[in-house]
Amino acid sequence: MTKALAFALALGLVAAGCGGGATSRGPQAGAAAARPTNPAAVSRMAQGVAAAKDGQRERAVQLLREATVLDKQLWEAQYDLGVVLASGGDLQGAEAELAKAFELAPDAQEVVLALAEVRRRRGEHGSAAQVLGDYLERRPDALDVRTLHVTALRDAGQLDKAMREAREVLLRKPADASALAELALCHLAKGERDTAQLLVRQALDASPRSAAAHRAQGLVALAQGDDASAFHAFLKASQEDPRNTTARLNMGAVLLRAGAYAKAEEQYRAALAVSPDDVDAAVGLAAALRGQSDGQKPAKLEEARSLLEKVVDHDPHHVAALFNLGVLYTEFAKKPQEGLGYLQRYLDAAPSGHPARAEAEKYVSAARAEAKALESAPKEDKAPEAPKAGPKAPEAPKAAPKGGGR
Repeated sequence: MTKALAFALALGLVAAGCGGGATSRGPQAGAAAARPTNPAAVSRMAQGVAAAKDGQRERAVQLLREATVLDKQLWEAQYDLGVVLASGGDLQGAEAELAKAFELAPDAQEVVLALAEVRRRRGEHGSAAQVLGDYLERRPDALDVRTLHVTALRDAGQLDKAMREAREVLLRKPADASALAELALCHLAKGERDTAQLLVRQALDASPRSAAAHRAQGLVALAQGDDASAFHAFLKASQEDPRNTTARLNMGAVLLRAGAYAKAEEQYRAALAVSPDDVDAAVGLAAALRGQSDGQKPAKLEEARSLLEKVVDHDPHHVAALFNLGVLYTEFAKKPQEGLGYLQRYLDAAPSGHPARAEAEKYVSAARAEAKALESAPKEDKAPEAPKAGPKAPEAPKAAPKGGGR
């Protein structure tokens, strides 16, 4: 699945029929049809699905919540609610609703895929891999689940297991471009660049128009330090699959790394034009705007702040948004106390290996040293300026190491 979860998951909305609660797809359709449902709940759910597809997200959430109250066994409503919340960036709320749907319908493929993808988006890669692996024990031929399992295992650092799973996909579907691309990225993560490049070529030979293969090709080029080739590959991926915003996010990350903030802004805005609620695109755009915000462009800094605060409002534990807000307030808005509050929240939420953790710790340590110095200084001494941790480039979502998935 792409990072454009808002669009991809929205396609998975299901609606129960008035008499039976059957889903539009998935292995639970027959069982759902035989299960008695509350007609009022089914009606609310159908209205909620229609509202979501019309872009009326708040109304959709309200209607779907009403459906879940009216019929606590209507897993389709829990699933749809989770999808709509995820599309709006509320990944924590989405995970809670999808977990309820999974308890009610553990064999519904759309539920396990959505739950795992939301967990991946929240950085819970091990948990995502676990739920997918458990499903595969019951349904070993579910190729979509197995392919996403490869991605989740790779994200969790379980490279050998991910490679075995990718080969399982290839046994069932030889020359599958997504599986070959995932296998390439596993080898890339192990530092085996030549093997990764070979597998990418195989993926492109099997499917020259595979966006997944072109994305993997771009990531291999990035690892080789060839930003120009990487950008070209991501551009090709975007052309082959215009609705998939992953490639644009990757191009934005390349441009941010190069300091081409205005060009990065173009890519992130293009991604948001396709998927207005893509949280990663919003964070990337904020980073690009912050990179351009000097004394002459205060409006860009204000837009960046607004974007990041909206992300944090939806997901209070979104580590990239928290870090960016911390740096924005501390370094750019000259409001160190507010900035340090966000940085501490980032440290509380971020995993130990997150790439921005060391920088955040520097900011917080400098602030503590500053406070200690102020306490011990004579009262007549002038307080020094807010702590500086050195110039810092904007933190944006990294180029997404995704070749497969849904």
